[in-house]
Amino acid sequence: MLGKPNRDRKTERRSETRREIVDAAWQVARDKGLAQVTLRDVADAVGMRPPSLYTHFDSKNAIYDAMFGDAWTQFLEHTTAAEAGEPATSRAAMRYYARVFFDFAVAFPARHQLMNLRTLPDFTPSPQAYAPSVAVMQGFVARMARHGVHGQDDIDLYVAIVSGMVDAQLANDPDGTRWSMLLDRAIDMFADNVGITDERSRP
Repeated sequence: MLGKPNRDRKTERRSETRREIVDAAWQVARDKGLAQVTLRDVADAVGMRPPSLYTHFDSKNAIYDAMFGDAWTQFLEHTTAAEAGEPATSRAAMRYYARVFFDFAVAFPARHQLMNLRTLPDFTPSPQAYAPSVAVMQGFVARMARHGVHGQDDIDLYVAIVSGMVDAQLANDPDGTRWSMLLDRAIDMFADNVGITDERSRP
C-alpha cells in the first residue's frame, strides 16, 4: 500500500499564491505609495481577477496585515543575521545596530511607513502580524542590556533618535546621505549621555 502523502500540495500552492500577492502588493507600494495600494492593482500584478483575490485576502487591510507581518519578519531575520557582525565594544555596537535599522528603513520607505508610522488610519495589525515586531523588540532590549542600557527611558530615547534620523533622511534627502552621515555622531551623543564606554558592560 502506498503511504499517505507527506506534503499538502494544496496548502503549499495556496501559500505560494499568498506570497506572490504580498510581493505584488509591495511592488505596488514601491511604485505608487503605500496608501495607493488597491486590490485591482495587486490583482493585475499577479494576473488575477479582483474577485479571485478575495479567496486569499478578504480586504485591502488584510493585505496590509500580511505585509506588516512580512516586513517585521524580514527585519527580524535581518537583525538576527547581523548579530554575527556585532562589534566587540559597547559604543561601537550601539552605532552598529543603529545603522542596521537605519539602512533597512531607508532602503524601502513604503515598508518603513507601514512598519513604524501610522500612515493608514483605518489599519491595525492583527496579533499574528504584530508578533514578529514584538520578537524584534525583545531582541533589541536584550542587546541593549548586554551593553549596559537597561532603563526604559534610555531605550525609548535610543529608539526616538534612530527613528527620527530615518524620518529626517526620508523627508529631506531621500536619495542622499545627509542624515546618514550624522547617525554615528547622534549615537555617540546618546552613549555619552547614558555613560556607555568603549568596553562591554559585562562579558
